[in-house]
Amino acid sequence: MSSRPTPPNSRLCVGLLSGTSVDAVEAVLCRVEGTGPEVRITLLAHISRPFTPDFTRRVLAANDARSLCELNFALGEHFAEAALEVISHAGLRPQDVDVIGSHGQTVAHLPASLSETPSTLQLGEPSVIAERTGLPVVSDFRTRDVAAGGQGAPLVPYLDWALFRKPGVARALQNLGGIGNVSVVSDRIEDTIAFDTGPGNMVMDGLARRVSGGRLQCDLDGSLSSQGRVIPELLEELLAHPFLSLPPPRSAGREGFGDALVERLWERHGASRPYDLVATAVAFTVEATARAYERWLLPRFALEAVYVSGGGTRNPVLMERLTARLAPLPVRPLDVLGLPEGAKEAVCFALLANEHLSRTPANVPSATGAKRRVVLGKLTP
Repeated sequence: MSSRPTPPNSRLCVGLLSGTSVDAVEAVLCRVEGTGPEVRITLLAHISRPFTPDFTRRVLAANDARSLCELNFALGEHFAEAALEVISHAGLRPQDVDVIGSHGQTVAHLPASLSETPSTLQLGEPSVIAERTGLPVVSDFRTRDVAAGGQGAPLVPYLDWALFRKPGVARALQNLGGIGNVSVVSDRIEDTIAFDTGPGNMVMDGLARRVSGGRLQCDLDGSLSSQGRVIPELLEELLAHPFLSLPPPRSAGREGFGDALVERLWERHGASRPYDLVATAVAFTVEATARAYERWLLPRFALEAVYVSGGGTRNPVLMERLTARLAPLPVRPLDVLGLPEGAKEAVCFALLANEHLSRTPANVPSATGAKRRVVLGKLTP
């Protein structure tokens, strides 16, 4: 039980996330008031706790039962440490907090387009988090949507609708994490459309590690891609990726745009054209994103603007080219809507934990393809 006075219908919720880039645990502490359409969220603290390059490589290389079993508990320790750090950063104690929402680390995501048995797997043992923090943990948010016939992704459209909708206006919220995804929100949650646009930073990150010999984990400040030139024939080959022709709802992961693809690219051009490869990867993300808008969104919505978040916003080369490619549609940082872009996805899991405790369905069937709305997550006391 909390030791502080709590306003009615209010909870203090931690949100935890490690994205497809596998570079850090993002942790937030939020005050969440109410639930459903009337929910209100106040961000109280945000920290980013980086993984070491060796641990990132360990996550990316895990491919057998033993390594995944050990990794599940090791990630739980990382997530627990991040939760305790963000609580302390806010000047609070664990007993002041009501719940932790942990997305964990996705290690496999296999929607119906990739498997006869649709499934998804996130690691970061919630029992470890609960034991280390003394707090209840809600986790494993994707699986119920998959069981209800959905893709289990994207999850963030619920947050986008709850926080960023504006009466009478259609807004696009574009995330450029390891995978790119977009939500278009308007007045009614039933009208929300959201899907993965394709590659975000994942291909760029993998190439950056190879170009720099592991010194860089990403195309830092566009320093690598700015030295290269796009390889046109390779770009067209990448844009023929079968995922990009799938209609929404659709979701992607490392299976399509991860290390296997990066390794093929590196074997072909790494020795002779390393910087050109990174420049081509930037162009791949830009063009895949723009074509998704042109095919699935712009014919249907008169968009007010695109609000961008995720690690890709810190790559000036990527942002300059995406802004030019989507013109005259305005491209703006998410921060102008009042939430720091780096905190957004972790805030989503603080919200989803609150909705689980409130028994409020928080998937968006128009985005995931689920047969119905369901309560997401599993509770570890």
